[in-house]
Parts: sequence; C-alpha cells; structure tokens
Amino acid sequence: MTPVRTRLFIPESVLVLMATALIACGARAEQTPEPESPSARTELGLYVTARQAWSLLQTEPAAILVDVRDPVEAMFTGFADPTQVHVPWLIVDPRHFSPEHGRYEMSRNPRFDQDILERLQALEVARDAPIIVICRSGATRSAPAADRLTELGFTRVYSVVDGFEGERLRDGDSAGVRALNGWRNSGLPWSYTLPEDVAYRLSPPED
Repeated sequence: MTPVRTRLFIPESVLVLMATALIACGARAEQTPEPESPSARTELGLYVTARQAWSLLQTEPAAILVDVRDPVEAMFTGFADPTQVHVPWLIVDPRHFSPEHGRYEMSRNPRFDQDILERLQALEVARDAPIIVICRSGATRSAPAADRLTELGFTRVYSVVDGFEGERLRDGDSAGVRALNGWRNSGLPWSYTLPEDVAYRLSPPED
C-alpha cells in the first residue's frame, strides 16, 4: 500500500513572524547582560563582550569600532585592528598627579563631541548604525562615551564590557595583571602599531 503524503501549509504571515523571532533571538544572543557596576551601564543598555563585538563587526557591514582611550595608552598597550575611529573620552594630564592613587589624573577631552562627529561624518556613519565603543575595561570611559553618542543622536551604541585589556587576574604570580578576557586576550586581531589615518591627534592650543 502506497503511503499517503500530506503537505503542511503554513501561512506566509506565520513564516514572517517566525523569521522575525529567529532574528530577534540571534540579536539578543549577541548581547551580554547588564554590568554589575553602575559606572559601566549605559542609557541604551546595549552591551557586548570583545568577542561579540568582533562577531557584530563581521556580520553587520555598517558596524564601526570606536576607541576612546588616551592616545599614549593605546600606543603602549595595543590597538584593535578593526578600529576606525579613535577619539579619547578622557586624556591624561601630566600636570596633575594623584598621590592617593599613584597616577596622573585624567580630564575630559573638551573636543570629544566635535572630533568624534567629524570622524563619524567623514566615514558616513548612519545614525542607526551599530557603534561599538571600547576602552580599557568597559567602565568609566566607554559607558559615558556611549551615552554621549546617544545624546548626539546615535541609536545603536554598544559598550564593550571587558574592554581592550580585560579583567585582572586574581591569583598566581601575575595576580593584578589584566590578562583575562578583553580584546587583547581573546585571540582577536590587534597590534602595537597605530594606523596613521586612525590615530588621534591633539589639536594645537588656541592663541
């Protein structure tokens, strides 16, 4: 006896809903939970790890990586290869030293808005394009810089929660060294050489 084959008919409207749900699930999978530290949270609540940032850059041609670290810091610790924009949120001020913290203080870059808008406009970055902001560890610079970009009208701004250098090791001879997670420790492309067309340059002082 020949078996009877039946065809399952699924309305086109249902197929569209299923496809939309799958896309949404995929998008959520590319994000990471809200950071525990309030200083690392953003208004949009869009967060990615370094590896998720790399995946987003590979799958969305319009996605762009923005480095907001101090220029000297980037020179000595390395630079993510896909970086297209480098505008520091804070800049080291060697005129002021903090004995309490044992380091130079950092001050807000007064040209951040102007410089980053000029660079994004030069690259023709759309207001709804994925902008991925990275600093050292994903807290006091990438988060507020992401919020500022949101205030400037960009609607998909992500903060890289583990930053470029990642987290500190808690145990062993290298305890305290940033060698866990982060762009540099995740097998992602990086270099100590700063691209000439990307590296940030301080504007000369006005007379």
